[in-house]
Amino acid sequence: MKLIKLFFLIITFLSFQNKGLCQEKKTFKVHTIAFYNLENLFDTINDPNKFDEASPIMELKTNRSNVYKQKVKNMAKVIADIGYETAHNSPAIIGISEVENREVVEDLVNDSLLRNKDYGIIHYSSPDARGIDVALLYQKKLFNPVTTSSHELKIYDDNPKKRVYTRDQLLVSGELEGDPIHLIVNHWPSRSGGEAKSRPKRVAAAKLTKHLVDSVQAHNPYAKVFIMGDLNDDPTNKSVKDILKAEKNRKKVKLKGIYNPYENFFNNGLGTTAYRDAWSLFDQILITQPLLDKDYSSFRYYKAGIYNKNYLISSKGRYKGYPMRSFSNGSFTNGYSDHFPVYVYVIRETNK
Repeated sequence: MKLIKLFFLIITFLSFQNKGLCQEKKTFKVHTIAFYNLENLFDTINDPNKFDEASPIMELKTNRSNVYKQKVKNMAKVIADIGYETAHNSPAIIGISEVENREVVEDLVNDSLLRNKDYGIIHYSSPDARGIDVALLYQKKLFNPVTTSSHELKIYDDNPKKRVYTRDQLLVSGELEGDPIHLIVNHWPSRSGGEAKSRPKRVAAAKLTKHLVDSVQAHNPYAKVFIMGDLNDDPTNKSVKDILKAEKNRKKVKLKGIYNPYENFFNNGLGTTAYRDAWSLFDQILITQPLLDKDYSSFRYYKAGIYNKNYLISSKGRYKGYPMRSFSNGSFTNGYSDHFPVYVYVIRETNK
């Protein structure tokens, strides 16, 4: 009799355990938020108000129209692929840089590889001397932009009277499936003239970005903010560490603080662009503290990554192992970009 009682006690305990395990099982919805420098996505029309004649496609002697179509197709393929393995969808939202105008962005989202995603476009023309802008693409069924604004960066060379015209910063506030978020898209000034000499320009850019974050947090200290872009600085440079005060350890990020998952990538030798056999991690996505909370009733940060699939890497030649760029030595390579895209996954618990 005792053995029978013991048997039923064991069965009851195991049944209770299994019931508990079933109750603990959770399901999540996943979305990808990404950034990609498209490496000179210019059209074939000379704009007299821009210095676009120096763009790689305008320097081609022949076949510009076909090159342009293939360049758009290549960019569309990458965007379609980013995050697909995990989210089973292209990015819900993606910031882009090095686009000449709205028309090229429209050609991009209307490519056959992206058309069914029904991407909306947020774009403003910048005063950049090269004629390049930033923009934001979003799947209309997933993200609803509420407010958008473009913010001018006023910087100067050694002579204060000589203005340096560069990219504006784009701020978009909206709802990702009803969850309020804010996105700042950047393309900070280049390192032309050397890193040290050009550093104050990126410090100024970081101060503008920090001002935008502060303005959002003044209305709501719990705001979920994504800072993305080609910063032309690594995660350990002054602009990111001292001005944005980005923290590599998520446990140390306080309310209104900023977390940079890409600093650990950089410390481990990974990068998004390469020059003279040295990797840089200029392309980054940083997030504010509320995205790190463990309450998954709304979207929270899950993980970050660099999209560096084999087809995006040069397999031969002087740039072997580097991102497979579109243009080299005055010709079109049928490549993609001299930068790898970056992305983060956000997740929300579902009731299914």
